[in-house]
Amino acid sequence: MPPKDGKSAKKKGGISKAEKERLQREEEEKRQREAEEARLIAEREENERLERERIEQEKQHILELKDRERREDELNELRHILDENHFAVTVWEAECREKSKWERYMLCDGSPDPSVQPEINTYISLWRDDSENQIQKVLEECALTLELEKELDFLLGDGPEPSIAEQYQETLLSLQNLIHYKLNQATEELLKFANYNSDIDTGNMQTVVKDNNITLCLWANLNKNPRFKGYKFEEVGLGFELPKPLAVIEVAVRILHTRYDHLSHHSEREQLQKRRSMMEAILTQNTESSAAVHNGKMEGERDESESSKQVEECHSVRSESRKRLIVAYCFIKLSLDQHDPYPSPAEPVTDTDVHIVDLQQFTPLGGVFYFDLFHMPPQSRTVKGWEMRELLDTGLQVFPYPTEQSRIQSSTSVKLDEHSNTTVASLPVGVTVALPHSVLFLEDPQVARWDPIGQHWRTDCISETSYDAESRTISFQMTAFYAFTLLQETYANMPFQSWELRPLGQDSALFTITGALIEVSITVKAREAGKQCMLHTEETKDLDHLLGKWMSPSELQKAMRKAGINIFVNEYSDKYVSINLKDPLIEHAVYEQMALMSSAVAFSWSRWNAQCRQEHLVLQACEQMEVGPVAEEAWSLYLLGAQRNQHLKMKEQEDSFSPELAEGSEFHSTFLHMLRQDMSTEGQARVRQSHHLYIDTVQRLLCATRVLTYS
Repeated sequence: MPPKDGKSAKKKGGISKAEKERLQREEEEKRQREAEEARLIAEREENERLERERIEQEKQHILELKDRERREDELNELRHILDENHFAVTVWEAECREKSKWERYMLCDGSPDPSVQPEINTYISLWRDDSENQIQKVLEECALTLELEKELDFLLGDGPEPSIAEQYQETLLSLQNLIHYKLNQATEELLKFANYNSDIDTGNMQTVVKDNNITLCLWANLNKNPRFKGYKFEEVGLGFELPKPLAVIEVAVRILHTRYDHLSHHSEREQLQKRRSMMEAILTQNTESSAAVHNGKMEGERDESESSKQVEECHSVRSESRKRLIVAYCFIKLSLDQHDPYPSPAEPVTDTDVHIVDLQQFTPLGGVFYFDLFHMPPQSRTVKGWEMRELLDTGLQVFPYPTEQSRIQSSTSVKLDEHSNTTVASLPVGVTVALPHSVLFLEDPQVARWDPIGQHWRTDCISETSYDAESRTISFQMTAFYAFTLLQETYANMPFQSWELRPLGQDSALFTITGALIEVSITVKAREAGKQCMLHTEETKDLDHLLGKWMSPSELQKAMRKAGINIFVNEYSDKYVSINLKDPLIEHAVYEQMALMSSAVAFSWSRWNAQCRQEHLVLQACEQMEVGPVAEEAWSLYLLGAQRNQHLKMKEQEDSFSPELAEGSEFHSTFLHMLRQDMSTEGQARVRQSHHLYIDTVQRLLCATRVLTYS
């Protein structure tokens, strides 16, 4: 039978209603106690957080007050140091110029002074009229003329008056044209006596003449063998292939390799005119922006809020334009400082013709190869013991082998000679070139040919290009005989993967950039002679002329670009390289102060720099008094801006960014004073004793590479 009362149910383990209510009350009371405890804990933690924030704000306020109080003094001190160094460098440069002028005046080697117009004009006239056309004599005179060109380059780099600069440039062009004219005369002289110098095996004449600046390869078709295909000048790694119809005609082939480039500047000057137009447009835009601001203010009398917004927007536009102008000016001045007779860089090509080479995106390397086809001049004949030769006053005659344009206009063949019915199909000609030993190609080279009408390098009319990396030779075909050059992407080694500037002692540092393809190191050392930079790189092949040699900053930049190792930027580089956009004024100020401190402080790349907005820079730094690598734990992070610089508590390896100040650190208005606060007495003494030429060199390298933007 079922139980009849509660006692029986209790005996069997049941819980009474009263017991349940009691347990529920206890549970509710427990929850309330826990909630109250949690509330009290949260309230206490919130109060503690607020108190910490209040204390932090008070500390922040105190630090800001201290920063504001000493701001003017810090800025004035920095300005004074920079002005002193700039003045010392300016005086030294002026003394060097005067010394150079005096040494040139006292030079008694018979060479003309290219800055004295009567002297250089006399030299040009005498050499042009000189009947001495023996190739060795001509090469010697070419070497002297190239030295005169270098002198003019240097004089142009001093920024002379516009009328004087124009005179120098005209003289420079005259010298360049004269060199090519005399080389043509020497070529003609060699061809006149081709039959006396014919090869026994081939029956043709082939010769190579070279010096440090020029290599002349000449082949004369005396045998006219229809089975002839081509010839290679083994000693210099140059060769050519002719279409079969040319093998049976009296022609001569010349490959003239000049290690200098007298063509590219013609294209650069045209692009320079475009760049000047662009700069004028920016200036016009600034004027219009200022007018817009004024108009906005006038309209503000009717609508104050709308006017305020317009003024603010216009001010922003004007500010950005000003920054762009300042950067452009700095780079133009840097180009002039590098003694460049043709202010560069050229503006990026905006022409719709895709075959025109953009000389900002690509750099010609290894000089120019003039590939020419000539009529053979009359050869001498011996008649009854007398040597007879037909004399012509036409000079060296170019053989009119069809170009791409003429082939289109005149079907598939053209007449070779007005006195002959012989025609030749417009077949391509082949070329083989061994890469110049003085150039490092980071990627497979490209080929461009010169368009003498448009004054541009072009990539059309070139086909069947193949590169053998093992033998370092490139072969290709062209539709006609053109001057050509080898190209490399200017910014192939960018963006930089990392960088470091490390002291090596008093007035000495090692600047290392790890690029996209190659690592480059530059030793900087104060030297009164002005040769303060020495290049080191992991790639040493074919760079003996460049590595381990002391040079001035401008000489080093020119030499590195010429050798294909470019780590330098200009105002157009960001069009071709992915960058971390930064305020150029802040960036320039940081480079100035890094240079001042670089005798005792090491600096390095930080991955957090890319995470900050353009008005802030982040880098690593630490005092480094001993020569050698910097210990990983020694680095500190710094957050830099226009108004405030701070030492961060976080380290480079942390997972997230925090602007929290390092313990015991303070705000400073300059990076210089920020670094000083933690430096040793010895380190500060080394910084104070830094030589102005050393500081100037480090600053030039930092500004030329812009590692804070291009890493």
